[in-house]
Amino acid sequence: MQLTLRACALAVALTLGAPLANALDDQKIGASVESLLEFARERNPEYASMRYEAEAAGERSASAGALPDPKLRVELEDITKMGEQNPTLSPSRVGQAKYQIMQELPWFGKRDLQREVATLEAEGAKGKAYAMWADLASRIKAGYAQLYYIHENERLTKEILDLMSRLERVSQVRYAGGLAAQSDAIRAQVELTNMKNELVMLDNEKRMLHARLNMLIARPPNAPLADPERLRQLPPPAHLEYAALADRVRGRNPRLSSDDARVRAAEKSRDLTYKNRYPDFAVGFAPMQSGKSVKEWEVMFEMNIPIQQSSRRAMERESEAMLSAARARKDATANEVLSELAESLSALEAARRTESIITNSLLPQAELTYKSALASYENGKVDFATLLDAQRQIRQARQGQIKAQADAQTRLAEIERLLGEEL
Repeated sequence: MQLTLRACALAVALTLGAPLANALDDQKIGASVESLLEFARERNPEYASMRYEAEAAGERSASAGALPDPKLRVELEDITKMGEQNPTLSPSRVGQAKYQIMQELPWFGKRDLQREVATLEAEGAKGKAYAMWADLASRIKAGYAQLYYIHENERLTKEILDLMSRLERVSQVRYAGGLAAQSDAIRAQVELTNMKNELVMLDNEKRMLHARLNMLIARPPNAPLADPERLRQLPPPAHLEYAALADRVRGRNPRLSSDDARVRAAEKSRDLTYKNRYPDFAVGFAPMQSGKSVKEWEVMFEMNIPIQQSSRRAMERESEAMLSAARARKDATANEVLSELAESLSALEAARRTESIITNSLLPQAELTYKSALASYENGKVDFATLLDAQRQIRQARQGQIKAQADAQTRLAEIERLLGEEL
């Protein structure tokens, strides 16, 4: 009895614990870009539909090139036996029953070409699915980088807001002591109001990004997301050389892979079209029943006569044009992706250099300027406008630093989309 109760208690605990575990997992979604990508890979319906289509194309290639089903024809001759009996459908009572079995046979090599065309089309469908995922992953990565920027900007604004509150109190004390004008306190209050208004705008942008990311990972728009904790580490500059990445793009870009499969499928389709110059066959045999026994056999051979040469030449020209179009499409895609690669690499390098300049030069200079202005203001050597300007310089430098980091992540996502894999 005790074992039974323990088993029941364990089952209840597992049943109640599963939703709790899922809830805990949901709370972690958004903390890192990897959590968003993992969730989207499992749940995004558009990506799932592309994968199913690719799977269906793969199954279609297995049946391509198979022989058509044989045909059976039953002929009952002289069902009244020259008027000696009533009409009947019994094979043993008619004048003669013929059972004809026919099998169509395409010209040599046609079945192999049909199978190869279907296989290459399946590869093209897989390439489209990979391209769709690469695009979806890039949008998620870019959205996460933007969300990180908004989150850090919001945190920075709150820090500056706290700093401005202290400066406002300093200006109030100096005004009360007759050491500063009333306008200093008013300016501080105006600055505080502007920052509060900016926090409202940042909160709205964050909500919009939450809805966009939830859409991409197939969650309700108002589903909560964890605050972003970190950005991915950028690859070293040695791994971002254009020549090496261009070679990888040519070999691994999903769109180029799909276009290459289309080119090869068009080549096989052209070869198949030229095969239509030759006839297809049909062979068969027919046992003939007289009474209750089979005493005669027939063997048959059939072939079509390809005499409609004008229509065949038109189909051949069509297949050649389709092949040329597929090759041109692949060349256009290659030019496009290589151009995008060069642009993204240049923008990534610019963002990296911008962050380095801000971190190593501009931000320390702005902090020193602010400290000097604050000390001078407290001693009455500079006015409050100079202090506010120094504070804005620090804020702008920090915002520029965060924006450069987010821009670099967005460009990295674009490069990975072109590569079809992560760096």
